[in-house]
Amino acid sequence: MAEKRRSGGGTVMPDSKSVKAESDKEFLSQAGVGVLLRDALLKLVEARSEDPIGFLAEHFSNLASESESGPEQQQLSRALWHLSLAHHSQRSAFNNNIRVAYDLLTQCGSLRHVPGGIQGRIYTEMLQCLCSEGGLSGTTAAPLLRRIRCHDYEAVPFELFRQGVQTCAAFTDYIRKSQCLYAAVASRPERPAERSLCRAVLATLEEALDTSHGADSARFLEASAKISPAKLAQAMAEVRAAGEQQEGPTMDAREFEDAAAALFIARVRVVI
Repeated sequence: MAEKRRSGGGTVMPDSKSVKAESDKEFLSQAGVGVLLRDALLKLVEARSEDPIGFLAEHFSNLASESESGPEQQQLSRALWHLSLAHHSQRSAFNNNIRVAYDLLTQCGSLRHVPGGIQGRIYTEMLQCLCSEGGLSGTTAAPLLRRIRCHDYEAVPFELFRQGVQTCAAFTDYIRKSQCLYAAVASRPERPAERSLCRAVLATLEEALDTSHGADSARFLEASAKISPAKLAQAMAEVRAAGEQQEGPTMDAREFEDAAAALFIARVRVVI
């Protein structure tokens, strides 16, 4: 009798925990959770974010928002997200992300049927989004976009796409650094800076741009960073020592930013 009890004498009922584990595994597999998590972790490793939880939260938030928009906007959002993973100074990683972004846009709906590249319309929209997400105002970004945009009906090959993305990324950083330079010469936050000092800083900035060799805008993207505190202080001291007559009493931040932007844009090749 004891032997019969041990052998069961009939059908063995599966363990409830084992059934539940199999059911959970099947659910995760069908939902594609494993792929989602793997992709998210790979992106986290690539980005080396200092805030892993925030990075993953933003990643899944972007995925959720993409599912609520049309195919074209989904691809555009994904392309922008890939471009945000590495700073443009990290050339290898940033170039790889540009390629991923470009490939995503060529796979989107009618965009794949454009011979020779993606549509000029989506290219221009991408550049506008890059400038906007970089914190640039429409007024500041407009002159640059007019210089590098393509017509809506034109096909944009990868190399032109790459140059446009790099230029916008560099311009965004350049404007931020220019704003810091203005803050350095303004005596008080509530008062505009002296015009003579601003002109001295702009002249030093122009010199830095001219000494940054290379046709590619990425070659002079760090020009404003070349102005060390010592060089900036020297330029300001020379202006004060010379007692230069001011063209106007002050220069506000908007005027300074426009002048600094014009120095950069003048050195960007026009897209014909």
